[in-house]
Amino acid sequence: MTTALTRLVIADDHPLFRDALRQTVSSVAPAAKIEEAGSFDDLTALLEQDGDVDLILLDLTMPGTSGFSGLIYLRAQYPAVPVVVVSASDDGATIRRSLDFGASGFIPKRFGVETLRDAILKVLDGNVWVPPDTDLSAATDPEMTRLRDRLVTLTPQQVRVLMMLSEGLLNKQIAYELGVSEATIKAHVSAILQKLGVESRTQAVIAAAKIAGSQWRQTTPMEP
Repeated sequence: MTTALTRLVIADDHPLFRDALRQTVSSVAPAAKIEEAGSFDDLTALLEQDGDVDLILLDLTMPGTSGFSGLIYLRAQYPAVPVVVVSASDDGATIRRSLDFGASGFIPKRFGVETLRDAILKVLDGNVWVPPDTDLSAATDPEMTRLRDRLVTLTPQQVRVLMMLSEGLLNKQIAYELGVSEATIKAHVSAILQKLGVESRTQAVIAAAKIAGSQWRQTTPMEP
């Protein structure tokens, strides 16, 4: 592994944990450039400035994202950038879904520094890392598989729109945030409904909540 050109981003809303991860990464890649983001908006802004990143360490529940929405967006928008989920929720289903949505590994926050070092080294070397005691052989739920397969067909912009729908924003508010016309947002919403196989924006948010383990907020106003 060549660390001289390595650039990593730590995306987590807890400063103390970001600092612990930074120290761990520095111990295995002392020449790496390490950047931090405390929210998903900060992360996307950083990547929009320069998307040439070797690794993203992503918390699933930071501000601006919940469940797997952020991971889905990153894999769609930056498919060449490895993303490792670092989360306090480390049950088998969460780990399996993270891998299904394209994560290059899953590191539980409960693990100590030595395990973190080993995991990060393996990922930087191109391997997929999950806790050694993880059981990924459990039978999958057919409905979850269908929803997952539909969600991954969304474009990066459609994922962002769905995330904002889940936050309860109206079309005009989403249009303002993304700097596009309201007609463009309506077209995105229509495409989202079609791809997810649902008839309303509320049903779209509910479907997303199911695949995310009910972590997406279902506060979407009734709007066409």
